[in-house]
Amino acid sequence: MFVETVPNRNSPPAVLLRESYRDEQGRAQKRTLANLSKLPGDVIAALKAILRGGTVIGTGPDELEIERSLPHGHVAAALGMIRTIALDRLILSTTKDAASRRHCDLVVAMMVDRLIAPRSKLGFVRAVDEETAASSLGAVLGLGAVKEREAYEALDWLLARQTRIENGLARRHLEDGVLMLYDVSSSYFEGRCCPLAHYGHSRDHRGDRPQIVYGLLCTREGLPIAVEVFDGNTADPSTLSAQVEKVKDRFGIGRLVLVGDRGMVTAARIRDDLKPAGLDWITCLRAPAIQALAAQNGPLQLSLFDERDLAEISAPDMFPGERLIVCRNRDLAAERARKREDLLVATERELARIDARVRRKGSRLRSAAEIGMAVGAVLDSKKMAKHFDVEIGDGALTWRRRIGQIEEEARLDGIYVIRTSVPAEHLDAAETVQAYKDLSRVERAFRSLKTVDLEIRPIRHWTAPRVRAHVFLCMLAYHVEWHLRQAWAPLLFHDTELATARAQRSSPVAATEPSAAVKSKKATKRSADGHRVMSFADLIVHLGTLVRNTMRVPARPQHRFTLYSTPTALQEAAFRLLALDPSRVQ
Repeated sequence: MFVETVPNRNSPPAVLLRESYRDEQGRAQKRTLANLSKLPGDVIAALKAILRGGTVIGTGPDELEIERSLPHGHVAAALGMIRTIALDRLILSTTKDAASRRHCDLVVAMMVDRLIAPRSKLGFVRAVDEETAASSLGAVLGLGAVKEREAYEALDWLLARQTRIENGLARRHLEDGVLMLYDVSSSYFEGRCCPLAHYGHSRDHRGDRPQIVYGLLCTREGLPIAVEVFDGNTADPSTLSAQVEKVKDRFGIGRLVLVGDRGMVTAARIRDDLKPAGLDWITCLRAPAIQALAAQNGPLQLSLFDERDLAEISAPDMFPGERLIVCRNRDLAAERARKREDLLVATERELARIDARVRRKGSRLRSAAEIGMAVGAVLDSKKMAKHFDVEIGDGALTWRRRIGQIEEEARLDGIYVIRTSVPAEHLDAAETVQAYKDLSRVERAFRSLKTVDLEIRPIRHWTAPRVRAHVFLCMLAYHVEWHLRQAWAPLLFHDTELATARAQRSSPVAATEPSAAVKSKKATKRSADGHRVMSFADLIVHLGTLVRNTMRVPARPQHRFTLYSTPTALQEAAFRLLALDPSRVQ
């Protein structure tokens, strides 16, 4: 039997229940058993399903069961972006054997897991295992049972391909004459077994822990291309030579402008690394060099800034063949003056307390050595030793401010000098200043890597290769996050009109005023389309509420199917921006 719809001239089509048979001559015929035209459409659809061998499911609570429900939306978004930018194909490359495919799937899964819920490798194994799954990640990728050793083997496999993957990213995003950003950071280490872990200058303010140092190469837009791990006691400038070699030899880029901060691109590094390699640079002068430029009859005259905040000067004796762009930020000057005065007052307050202790009858703080140690601790903590004259004797302490020194320093408040080898015809003064300020995008990458988004720390691996693989994995995860942020900018607190706002500024020295669009976002917490605006982390959490349900019919236990929850308006908007269907991501 079957249901057939028959046209009925100008009337609605007839819906007939029919069966097939053969007549006496063996010819196929069909006859009508019933007219179903008056039945509701859903009843007719159910009858068709039954005739095709389906099962009728009623509306009662025992007719259909949810066998398993797993968060899926965030997995679909992250995995879909990896497929869109073909990062998985770049990782796997031409290696097609089953073992490599398994390693690639695990690496992709660890990247996605790092984006949706950063955790240890053991936590990852539990999160994707069929028995203890915390999301649909393992099911979508078909990982099955995952053993802990497989995760570490996948890390080793990934590290062996780091050079090729970074070269592939460079081919995609870099070209001759490009401007690149470079900076370093550090992360503390749990344990003392790794040879990379050493005590050094901790940017995490965890001097009680050994650490590792890693340098990140990014495009001007902040998209990470390569990362390298160094010993925890490595000084920032000494990491630069490895990057120059990487860019010249591995990436094959002949012309490049490297942007680094004043502690990175030093005179020694320019002399020994950048100039021999034929690379240009943009950096900033340290305070002593600025003071030398501003000395009596020097090229830096404060009268240059009576009516402007940017001026280009030259100092061929000190910086031959280079351009110097002097900037004065009045807001920064006011802030530095405030901080200095606060520190001076705080230092005097602490010194007064020490003096009171010295004068107290029966005090143990009497000798000049003991008083000197107490005073030194205060001056070191406040970094104010250069601004005070202190006289110490047995049972005596006096101090006074160095007014001349303070006034001399205050003259240069808010002034910074950009140093570059790029000719003016290639990059004018305003563009050079903006290029240096773009280093903030590397700092934003470090914030995402180290805090709420990816949580690269604490690092618990014991061997140097595993630490390097862990850092590289986190960099790849941020590479995906960067693309997600770009696509989701209308739904995040990002300024989608930042380029326009920068172009409308009177000077690159001034802070960029937020555009009307982002002001409206922050005021109403809504996008231009009326969707609720949130942070990247919150949007990932919200997408996770779109779940993947494995459904079961108790009457036919072998019959199972997948049913996705209905996306919210915000989830629909997020996937529309990604041009993805969450139910089709594999």
